[in-house]
Amino acid sequence: MIIVWSRLALERVMEIADYIAADKPIAAHNWVTEIFDAVENLANFPELGRGIPEIRDKRYRQIIKGNYRIIYKLEDGKVYILTVRHGRQILPLDEIQS
Repeated sequence: MIIVWSRLALERVMEIADYIAADKPIAAHNWVTEIFDAVENLANFPELGRGIPEIRDKRYRQIIKGNYRIIYKLEDGKVYILTVRHGRQILPLDEIQS
């Protein structure tokens, strides 16, 4: 499957990486690598993630990487990476549903 990153998801990854890098640049680099590796697994295993409790739509899924949720949608034979959020943050539904 093809992976398509939203602008929002990429911005979130960069924001989080910048925050981590303020104290631990190597940890930030490693975290970004882990996020992208986890997403790349979806190309071969798109249903790897589990459903999202806030949404009862099977097209929307999430994978958990450490303390972060990678929210994605399966549609038209593609995996759309919608956002990346800390697990304790509220997930604004208007941010991911179109």
